[in-house]
Amino acid sequence: MVPGGYAPDKMRMNQAMVNLVRNLYDEGKVVAAICHGPQLLISAGVVKGKRVTSYPSIAIDLKNAGAEWVDEPVVVDGNLITSRRPADIPEFNKAIIKSLKLKS
Repeated sequence: MVPGGYAPDKMRMNQAMVNLVRNLYDEGKVVAAICHGPQLLISAGVVKGKRVTSYPSIAIDLKNAGAEWVDEPVVVDGNLITSRRPADIPEFNKAIIKSLKLKS
């Protein structure tokens, strides 16, 4: 789970973090990001062709990376789960739990 705020910007400057997200995604593991979290997903190269959401200010970055950005509380596209903001956390958590149950 990639948090929001300033953390994703710092995380994507660390190649080990970028590699971790990419490897988890490639292995089919659940990868979730909220708010500004999808910045790390962009750096990991996992958003191209995916339907995602995020904090509105990074919508253009996601579109430029080849994602289909939508303004919805939670978006699930395969093993990728994204959410817009803290107010969406209840729905975000439900989507994560549902996806983890499907994987077990």
